[in-house]
Amino acid sequence: MGTTATSPRIVQALKAAVAVAIAWSIAPLLPGVADDYPYYAPLGALVSMYPTLMSSVRNALQTLGGLAVGILLAGAVIVLSEPNVFTISLAVGVGAVIAASGWFGANREYIPVTALFVLIVGGPNADGYSIGYLEQMTLGILVGLAVNLLFFPPLAFEAVGHQLALFRRTLAEHLSEVADALADSWPPEKDGWASRSQELVAVGRAVRAAVSHADDSRKGNPRARLHRRDLRTDYDDLAALETVTFHVRDLTEVLTGAVWGTPVQLELRPELRPALSRALHAVAAVLRDWDPDEGATAAFTEAEAALQNLMTELDERKASAPATSMAVASTISISITRILAALRPEEAEETAPTPDAAPPR
Repeated sequence: MGTTATSPRIVQALKAAVAVAIAWSIAPLLPGVADDYPYYAPLGALVSMYPTLMSSVRNALQTLGGLAVGILLAGAVIVLSEPNVFTISLAVGVGAVIAASGWFGANREYIPVTALFVLIVGGPNADGYSIGYLEQMTLGILVGLAVNLLFFPPLAFEAVGHQLALFRRTLAEHLSEVADALADSWPPEKDGWASRSQELVAVGRAVRAAVSHADDSRKGNPRARLHRRDLRTDYDDLAALETVTFHVRDLTEVLTGAVWGTPVQLELRPELRPALSRALHAVAAVLRDWDPDEGATAAFTEAEAALQNLMTELDERKASAPATSMAVASTISISITRILAALRPEEAEETAPTPDAAPPR
């Protein structure tokens, strides 16, 4: 219950309610014609409440810009002609075209709506309505920004670590399934791994979105000074895992061709499957234990040894086997080599020995 009550969505909803209440309470205090349109202040508070401070500020400026453009379109109709079916439709149409440009963000539809409201709701009092509308929306937006800044400004750091860990586990589980398939009867009974490429891509996109959201949440956020996180390292880790994903998908596609002949019919020699399985299991173990800040781990050392054993076996067999029968195993060994290169800690990269035997081509 405590976790639910303090979740970002619940906190954001409570802040929106507080901002609306404050905006509605002080809206009648504005002087002049704005006092006639107090209901626009709570609306302004709502449109300014976004998950991060930077997105709130960005959206607020885009909303105010859209309102100004809509008012200008309505003013052009009033100055150059008079409101009627044709001129109102023209103003709304031009506003919709401007909104479609994407310059004014998520609330871009306020452009044609504002033009329509000024010409129809404002009517003979279009100038007073425009001023009151813009002032009250501005008041509400300022209240929303203040509430968002002063009360638990959102900071999305915690999700980054969880998402990166999920990405690693997903890749490790996939490689383990592929390794099990190689050690299973042939063709393998379990084939879920062969169609999971898009799922790996989707997980990677979700992680990139989480890191980008965390990066956005720290901008202008006073809490970021107390809760520090090196997002540059997170971006580096994400890039490494995205590279791993590319090579995992590649080796998965190659093995699919070796098992079922799609998308390309390939051959995998049975005697090579055990060494490939051991190497993939070792890489999966690296992903589960991977921490770039801690340097090379025992799992990484074991994976390099398994890869070296695989390449040695390939070298021993290539002299007596046709090149085409070695292609699948060679391609997978290259993918494993590149995966380990992407996961290798920086200090290990500087001292990494050159392999004695390169993967056969």
